[in-house]
Amino acid sequence: MIYTLTCNPSVDYVVQLGEFRQGMVNRAKGEQIFSGGKGINVTVILKNLGIPNKALGFLAGFTGDFIEQDLQEKGCQTEFVRLSSGFSRINVKIRGLEESELNGGGPAVDQAAIEALFEKINSLQKGDMLIISGSIPPSLPKELYEKILGMLDERGVYAVVDTAGEALMRTLRFAPFLIKPNRQELEELAQKRLFTREEIVAQGKRLQEMGAKNVLISMAAEGAVLLTADGKIYFAEAPRGNLQNSVGAGDSMVGGFVAGWLKTGSFQEALRWGIAAGSATAFCEGLATGEEIRRLYEDGLRITQEMI
Repeated sequence: MIYTLTCNPSVDYVVQLGEFRQGMVNRAKGEQIFSGGKGINVTVILKNLGIPNKALGFLAGFTGDFIEQDLQEKGCQTEFVRLSSGFSRINVKIRGLEESELNGGGPAVDQAAIEALFEKINSLQKGDMLIISGSIPPSLPKELYEKILGMLDERGVYAVVDTAGEALMRTLRFAPFLIKPNRQELEELAQKRLFTREEIVAQGKRLQEMGAKNVLISMAAEGAVLLTADGKIYFAEAPRGNLQNSVGAGDSMVGGFVAGWLKTGSFQEALRWGIAAGSATAFCEGLATGEEIRRLYEDGLRITQEMI
């Protein structure tokens, strides 16, 4: 079974504006409400591509009720830990001449809830996969992801980690199956700008030397680079299209990559599915449907093996 972990799910309230005028009343031209959070997005993309999975994490209050109901209505399986107080965060995303976000903090998570999550994760068996996505909320210990991977160490569970900074670095010694930094996150780890593909690959190799088996680096309109455990390097060109929505594109790439790898066992095909899913979401208002992803995949996305 595939599991996704989202420690701080959200209700995403997306508002369409013409021009945002600070200090004045702004009237929305359109609005949408989604369940959100990086792992939540991965769950939906996997479901859209026919991969059964369960969403783990913490939910609270009336917003938590909405998130769970929304996922279940989309056909997703959920196994969240319910918190006794607070409410799951609300993120406001303003789309006008520019795109702005106001993200909520989320509820406090007590030790009993953490232990309940650990109990669920302890039930994972050989061949299962856990996809950890997003940052660690302030109310949780900063070593949370490190502890989770330590629990699963040498148990034959595939770990996929899509987080940044210290949280990512703490997991590398447990040799996660896949990590997915984007270019900006990679630059933050390197503490410098990365201008060439050779520089990006060099930093990906550094993360492999620290323990990561496979490194998938998303680069928005420039495509993606994959460094595999057997020493191969693949580059995927991003297809051309009209950018509608940058939110969830990276998460969609993770979901597409995992779906492609599970279906074919090929990293090259996994990358093709990943770039198709990430681009399809970028080209539509919400998360891409399975049909939208397959349409891009079947258009013949270009994957090349690099010799760097």
